Formats: sequence, C-alpha cells, structure tokens
Amino acid sequence: MEMFVSRIVENFAGEKPRQFKTVKAILSKRVMSSLKYLEFVRIKLGKVGDKLVATPLNRGAGATMSLVRADGILEVPQNVEGIERGTEVEVKLLKDEEEINNTVVCIGSHDPIIDVVADLIHVKRDEYYLSSAHVGSMGGIMALKNGETHIAPVHLLDMETGEYNISYIKKYLEDKPMALIKCVKRIQGIMVPKGNPNNITSIKDIKDKKMKFVNRQRGAGTRLLFDYNLKKLGINPREIDGYTREEYTHLAVAAAVENGDAHCGLGVYSAASMMDWISYRFAMRNMT
Repeated sequence: MEMFVSRIVENFAGEKPRQFKTVKAILSKRVMSSLKYLEFVRIKLGKVGDKLVATPLNRGAGATMSLVRADGILEVPQNVEGIERGTEVEVKLLKDEEEINNTVVCIGSHDPIIDVVADLIHVKRDEYYLSSAHVGSMGGIMALKNGETHIAPVHLLDMETGEYNISYIKKYLEDKPMALIKCVKRIQGIMVPKGNPNNITSIKDIKDKKMKFVNRQRGAGTRLLFDYNLKKLGINPREIDGYTREEYTHLAVAAAVENGDAHCGLGVYSAASMMDWISYRFAMRNMT
C-alpha cells in the first residue's frame, strides 16, 4: 500500500510523495527471510538509553494487528537469508518519534500476561506503549547486559542449586545496578489435547509411548526446567521425539498440539487454559 497504492493516489491528487524518515536501530530478535524476495518487516521501536531497539512483529496474512502496532518498516534485501539479533538496521518510520520515546521495551521470556499488560498500560495511559520480544530468559539477560531493554522477564533455574535467577544475574549482570522483582507465580507442565487421549501422566510416558513432543527454544527458562526434570529421571533428551523442535512462545506450543502436529508440548498452565486445554503439572512450578 505504501510503496504502490499511496503513490498512485498522491500522483492523481497532485501531491508530493510522502517522504519517510529513517532511523538506525538495534535488532532485538533474529529476522528470517526468503532468498527470493525483497521483504518488508513491520517493526516496533523503543528507546533504551541512547539506543533505539527494533522488535520485529509477527508476519503473515493473518497478523493484521501488526499493521496498527508497527512504528516502522525494515527492508530485507533479496538474496539475504535473514538478519541476526544485535545487528544495526535502518528502519523507515511510520509514527512520530515522541510515541517511540514513550515505549517500554521488554525482551526475554514469553508469558501471555505480557500481552495483557501491554493492553492495560495503553488503556490507563494512552501515551505509553509496551514492546515485547520473546527470545527466552537467557536472551533477556543478555539484552539487559547489552543495554538493549528496560525490563526482562526471566525464570532461569540453576541446575545445581534449584534456585531461580539469582546465580545468572550475579554471573552476567554483577557490574550493573539491577532490581529483581518477583512478579508472577506460574505452573508449568506438559500440554495435551483436552481429555488427554494418549493418557500422558508423566514425563516418562512421553519417552515410553514414543509421543511426538514440541519444546521451547534453547535459552528459555521453561526448557531449562524440562532439562532439570529429565536429568532427575535419568532420561536422555535424545529419547524424546521432538526434543529439538523449538517454539518461541507458549501459545505456539499449544497451537502445535491443537493442530495435531505434536501429541504434547511444554508450556505454562495459563496458556493451556486460554485454549481450553489441560496441563499436567509434574511438580514443575516456579517464580518468574
């Protein structure tokens, strides 16, 4: 629309073509692209210190809300497979810079409550926005370390002590002033179709019954918790069919199970409840 239709309308109306201001920003999440096409990726922007941070929004024909939420457009040239996280990119602005300066940047673990909070912030104070990128808890820690986010949802389990978050903050952020706020208590477990048709009642069942599983991405706190339980049970990850299949959000895991692409998947109870599913708990509880 911006590249073709608006220019035709402007030409017929005798108006000068709109000139887009461009800004430099740091990419908060890797962008995948096809080698065949010049691609246009919608971007949410936020200012952290003296840096502009660019968060890619969901793409696809069904992702219509990203048209409304986008602050700018990133062009990925033809014959480029993608752009790595942390790369400085050029973004064409669609919105006023003041709005971008009022955006809170949130990079780290995914939880459905983040989307709810984003809506509530804007309802309470319509001049403020929340931009989130779901890159896992470790990704959030590194974003804090690199000064690329205001806040980072994290729930990282220390495999040796069973303690959450503290050891990682001391290891990676000891030279930075930080506040750790215990915010949400969560139940994590295995999401299965309603009625549990395969009668999955333990992690061991996934291995023994050769169930197709869908995991969270490397660096996600939920995956660390799953690895911790596998280790306690003496199960080799290679024995889990689908252990290397990764999704970046709990809702994406639930959708994979709902669509029949997997028999079960790892996720939070709230995501399972949102889809009217059930979540077996396996004593996998934590604070995030």
